[in-house]
Amino acid sequence: MPEERRAEVVVVGGGLGGVAAALAAARAGRSVLLTEEYAWLGGQLTSQAVPPDEHSWVEQFGVTASYRALRDGIRDYYRRHYPLTDRARRTRELNPGAGHVSRLCHEPRVAVAVIEAMLAPFRGSGRLTVLHGWVPVAAGTDGDRVTAVTVRRDGEELTLVAPYILDATETGELLPLTGTEYVTGFESQGQTGEPSAPETADPTNMQAFSVCFAVDHVDGDHTVDRPASYAKWRDHRPPFWGAKMLSWQSPSPRTLEISTRSFTPNPDDDPWLVDADQRADPGDGNLWTFRRIAARRTFADGFYPSDICLVNWPMIDYFEAPIIDVPDAACQVEKARELSFSVLYWLQTEAPRPDGGTGWKGLRLRDDVTGGDDGLAMAPYIRESRRIRAEYTIVEQDLSLAVRGDKGAVSHADSVGIGMYRIDLHPSTGGDTYIDVGSCPFEIPLGALIPQRVENLLPAGKNIGTTHITNGSHRLHPVEWNVGEVAGVLADFCLARAVSPRAVRHTPALLADFQDRLTADGVELRWPDVGGY
Repeated sequence: MPEERRAEVVVVGGGLGGVAAALAAARAGRSVLLTEEYAWLGGQLTSQAVPPDEHSWVEQFGVTASYRALRDGIRDYYRRHYPLTDRARRTRELNPGAGHVSRLCHEPRVAVAVIEAMLAPFRGSGRLTVLHGWVPVAAGTDGDRVTAVTVRRDGEELTLVAPYILDATETGELLPLTGTEYVTGFESQGQTGEPSAPETADPTNMQAFSVCFAVDHVDGDHTVDRPASYAKWRDHRPPFWGAKMLSWQSPSPRTLEISTRSFTPNPDDDPWLVDADQRADPGDGNLWTFRRIAARRTFADGFYPSDICLVNWPMIDYFEAPIIDVPDAACQVEKARELSFSVLYWLQTEAPRPDGGTGWKGLRLRDDVTGGDDGLAMAPYIRESRRIRAEYTIVEQDLSLAVRGDKGAVSHADSVGIGMYRIDLHPSTGGDTYIDVGSCPFEIPLGALIPQRVENLLPAGKNIGTTHITNGSHRLHPVEWNVGEVAGVLADFCLARAVSPRAVRHTPALLADFQDRLTADGVELRWPDVGGY
């Protein structure tokens, strides 16, 4: 029989939502078991190597206090440990990478260090135990309750038991294991009434995932071995792409017009002129500076021989097949890694340069930055998860700027947080191109965190009650953190009051007390008067 471990809260998955959930529950005095498949906690911010995708007001409001502490901690880490220029050190809103996608582009390892520091007191006290390398493989249930989750590492198994089980995995792995009802892929317009939904539902039609990587540009020839599938990817032309996938041309997500992007390693631009505001510009015109995570002019002269560029670009999106509820998920992930290596090889050997030449042999893969054994990110960047069938499903009409206009997003009496991002869907496995819809700043309803039937399993990441469409605005860093934090606080609240999450939502006095608790913890429940984009 597997060894048994008990706690008051079990959190499976150590991405941003899982970290926030574990932190919230441990701060409340609960014993917590947190599992994570990879060596780094932090998910999309760290092991997946994606700089934070955030809204335009992130420096003023619109995120939880603990998420702000994470962001502040990242900046403080740079100030304490990196040789910044005097100007950079004095800058309150330091953007170490001066990337255009975010006001805080940074190296993944820094976020790892800050997350570890935030959790360290609770690990030291024994309230929190982190189990690295473990993945869920089975679960026990009793009626509408989950009794245990079994996790496995290198053939060894553990059974984790707790009154509350939180699913913070990247793909909602606990949902099928526990029999919790869930949805995948595209819902139909008849099911949701969403303007952007198709006529026919397709559970296998899911957003692309990507395997990111980091490069710099230095002297010497750093060309990687030619990938076995390189010829396939070099010549691949998706029907909606307007060009070969490995080219500087691709559809503009917002207009679908074929646009041409540039790529200029180490452009020697002024990092203080970068205005990372997605309202005005998506920032992807120059792919080098788009998701740059280290701008050498931010640091002491000569300390960085090159900028560091994080490659999370359209051409590495893998939408050949889904990886959820299929028997060959691992094979598809390997094919995605081959695509990313093919993109790198193309950049080094055949990519057109502005001077008429081809390739940049000085592009060097920075495996030390991303931590992956093969040089790429440790983990694939998963945009779309299984989603619970929730008491309330968030639909496009709740937040679409085109639908809601000046009225703003639907206001929810059971709001447990706020978020903002355009409804941003990448190409999908059914052959669909981008869907990119303007969004209103929205509230996160508690009903989207409560399964229709199961009583003690809570979603703590991208597996809340959204649709395929609205997942596009709820999958980003600060919203995932907010969801996880609320799940952790809700587990503590229910344990303290001996009530169910469902009762909290449906009992006005309990709901008011819970929302007061969230507010006291620094979770914002309503937006000020700001417009969408």
